[in-house]
Amino acid sequence: MPAGSGDIYPKFRAVAVQAAPVFLDRDATIKKMDDLVMKAKEKGADIVVFGEAFISAFPLWNMVYAPVDQHEFFKKLFENSVEIPGPHLKMIGEVARRHRVFLSVGINEKGPISMGAIWNTNLLFDREGRLLSKHQKLVPTWAEKLTWARGDGSSLRVVPTEIGRIGVLNCGENTNPLARFTLLAQGEQVHIATYPPAWPFKRMGLAGNYNLTEAIRIRSAAHSFEGKVFNIVSSCILDGDAIDQVSKGNPEIKALLERAPPPISLILGPTGEMIAEPVIGKEGMVVADIDVAQCIEQKQAHDIVGYYNRFDIFHLEVNFTPNLPIWPKGLHEEAPPEEEEESNTEKLN
Repeated sequence: MPAGSGDIYPKFRAVAVQAAPVFLDRDATIKKMDDLVMKAKEKGADIVVFGEAFISAFPLWNMVYAPVDQHEFFKKLFENSVEIPGPHLKMIGEVARRHRVFLSVGINEKGPISMGAIWNTNLLFDREGRLLSKHQKLVPTWAEKLTWARGDGSSLRVVPTEIGRIGVLNCGENTNPLARFTLLAQGEQVHIATYPPAWPFKRMGLAGNYNLTEAIRIRSAAHSFEGKVFNIVSSCILDGDAIDQVSKGNPEIKALLERAPPPISLILGPTGEMIAEPVIGKEGMVVADIDVAQCIEQKQAHDIVGYYNRFDIFHLEVNFTPNLPIWPKGLHEEAPPEEEEESNTEKLN
């Protein structure tokens, strides 16, 4: 075929950052993120991805303490969560704008209404620092329910960008076939998956502990292979300060955190195989060049959102309605819910 004929699909460089936040310190963590984004940009990054709840802590205390012993952690996490809309949201967007990158980062989100609700949220910004999507984890996993509220379907969306159609899921959501299919069915080409720094599931010495490293690798490969998409996977890391603050001098808890199976960050192609050297159990960056056109050939074999499905047999219905504490009625100036959602998105931008 003549050179240059046909459609051209995006090519870009992705960087998955595996790093520790400054534990329960929102401002210091945003400063650290800014420094890391600068280093990623020096590596040629077009998109930079940070792990789950990077700003500014994953609530590991939920897994190692009884609820009656967790109040101080919850209060400090709430105080250091990101209000949307709010000044810290603008600060994060400014990092993306200043370095001219797409930026994905996990945060603890609090809203302007409740003094007790926190969501496990992923933010995606474009090169201009505009907020493209805000995805709240649909179901907090296991002990996380002691900290995080449930998200709603309004954020289960794929965003069209100059580097491809991007979807995001947080941690255990990448095990949910319906959530993953919802993104694929919207034409997802590039998937972002975020994970925590550790997952202590059983006491030391007991069989059958949760292997975070392998769980991330298996889920990531599954989504890439099944959907024929690229998958940018970023985890957080526990540093010594976080371990000391959570363990509070308890040697058993300290050992449990130190010896938990480590997290992994990686980037996979549409065959489900890694396309760059992963980072395991330490701070670092995974760098890979992505050519979205590589998805085409793989979909000849299995296209589960196209010919390789039976939509006359299977039917998926998704509720994209946001959960709000109050729906005003009778106010002539009030926009309908769907228009209100669009208006709120514009305000976030």
